[in-house]
Amino acid sequence: MSAEAPYGSWPSPITSAALVAEVVGVSDVHMGLEGMAWKEGRPAEKGRSTVVLRGPDGRLQELTPAPWNVRTRAQEYGGRSFLLHQGTLYFSHFADQRLYRAQPGGAPQPITPDVACAALRYADACITPDGRFLFAVREDHRAQGEAITTLVRVNATGDTEGGTVVAQGCDFYMAPRLSPDGTQLAWMQWHHPHMPWDETELMLAPVLADGSLGPAQQVAAGPGEAVVQPLWSPAGALHMVSDRNGWWNLYRLESGVWHGLCPMEAEFATPPWQFGMASYGFDAQGGMACAWQHEGRMRLSRLDAAGGSLHTYELPFQWFGSVQVHGDELLCVAGSPWQEMSVMHLHLRTGAHQVLKRGAAHGAEPGFTSVPQAISYAGSGGHTTHALYYPPTNAQAHAPVGEKPPLLVLSHGGPTACASPVYRPALQYWTSRGFAVLDVNYGGSTGYGRAYRERLKGQWGVVDVEDCARGARHLAEQGLVDGRRLIIRGGSAGGFTTLAALTFTEVFAAGASLYGIGDLEALARDTHKFESRYLDSLIGPWPQAAALYRARSPIHHTAQLRCPIILFQGSEDLAVPPAQSRQMHAAVKAKGLPVAYIEFEGEGHGFRQAANIRRAIDAEAYFYAQVFGFELADAVEPVGIDNL
Repeated sequence: MSAEAPYGSWPSPITSAALVAEVVGVSDVHMGLEGMAWKEGRPAEKGRSTVVLRGPDGRLQELTPAPWNVRTRAQEYGGRSFLLHQGTLYFSHFADQRLYRAQPGGAPQPITPDVACAALRYADACITPDGRFLFAVREDHRAQGEAITTLVRVNATGDTEGGTVVAQGCDFYMAPRLSPDGTQLAWMQWHHPHMPWDETELMLAPVLADGSLGPAQQVAAGPGEAVVQPLWSPAGALHMVSDRNGWWNLYRLESGVWHGLCPMEAEFATPPWQFGMASYGFDAQGGMACAWQHEGRMRLSRLDAAGGSLHTYELPFQWFGSVQVHGDELLCVAGSPWQEMSVMHLHLRTGAHQVLKRGAAHGAEPGFTSVPQAISYAGSGGHTTHALYYPPTNAQAHAPVGEKPPLLVLSHGGPTACASPVYRPALQYWTSRGFAVLDVNYGGSTGYGRAYRERLKGQWGVVDVEDCARGARHLAEQGLVDGRRLIIRGGSAGGFTTLAALTFTEVFAAGASLYGIGDLEALARDTHKFESRYLDSLIGPWPQAAALYRARSPIHHTAQLRCPIILFQGSEDLAVPPAQSRQMHAAVKAKGLPVAYIEFEGEGHGFRQAANIRRAIDAEAYFYAQVFGFELADAVEPVGIDNL
């Protein structure tokens, strides 16, 4: 029986408690003779990450029980932080950032030195076939100034020096990958001011008998080309993903020449924000299993050894990541509009699949799950802009006749990232309560080719803002949402877009910024190495373009703000330091607008602890209820709102 209630006040089983109940974030899968493994991030354990192994007999074993926390801080966003080799586990422990070695049945033992302030950080390791050496990216914070990033060789049984440098001189390194016989090492590298989706180099060097490298040569990349994900086939052929034709496509090196394997207007990679991102692998027949993105969703396919056409598997998933192949089996993380990202196993010859670990014990709620609709509209400059629209959905509630729902516009982070059609309880929390949601892939988002990605060059704070605003107006003009109750929210870079949209447009009636950027000049002066020159391409070179930085920074234009804002922040955020949100809160409060500020002690860039995840979303719902004058169906802890 459906009960009448205003939009926003519908009762829903998707509560804040449900968002973190038996929920894990799965990533970094592995396949080998010892079985299948993956990393689990557990909000219920204060965000601790651990490695879980599924043995050949199907039994699950936690290889790193508490207090071990498998996570690297390299480049702050981390990524691939463990590997398994012949039953031995190597991993980075978050507390001290040392590399540890754990043999079957034994306790982890450190193999790199204990350095003050966890100043040596390791990521993305590979191991020689004989198990003697690891090659890894090392980030060295021991000296003043910017961290020094190198490739190092680490003695796998213990290395008191913390590794021997084998490649240096570039600002960044990523994806060291050994040939199957261990005689060659390939890797990515790039220089300031580029990001790895702008311009990278693919290097190749011989591995000598003592583990040192011979002379390295650049084998791919040039101006305006981003090469990612180097990988060797079992036969020893080097492969890569390159956007040299305007799309991230697959290539193989043959007699010194790169050959495109399946040229098409699709993306066979995602931007490498983290170490270890993988979208393809090689099967027992020499073919390739690959995930590729087209028109807002992903597919998983097989490409035979000669290249050519794709055979696409019929699977109930629309997004894939961390693809690993061993023999005729594939392991990856996969999600759909009805299922959170989960660990999925696929038999490549039969197409049979099995979910080994769900991202949440409770999946999509029947009758309360809003399925995204891919839409497009004229965005900034009249260019086509893509988005996912989620209508309010609740089988047990309906709104009064004539009422239209409030709209929550989501501005994703990055900004070089994208919105995906994967089930997210935190999104369904809103739609099941009577909010419409628009998840915008504004110009600059990935998945639509390099030209779409580069629409944000020099235009951050302009194109993204206009694309979000036009999307909101588009739905209001279609009669789908209430044009007087348009809200925008976002985190990190999406938080900047949120603050800029609230400052420089008159479209939105409220907003929520999660660890968002209010002062671009402060960000340029005070952020971590990986993103320290990111703004050169998004805004302009610093400090030469200082006037433009100020013109785009919401903190300098609070006189133009006209609507309420709630801000959330982690106290230990190094990517967007807390001073950004604190300064914005003080300015909005001084202006006399309704504003709330919540800072979570011990959280970094993004919230990992269950209690904080719950508090943040409940507080945001309470804020909107107070601003727009409706009652929540749930009893939540009140939020202190200034000027209300």
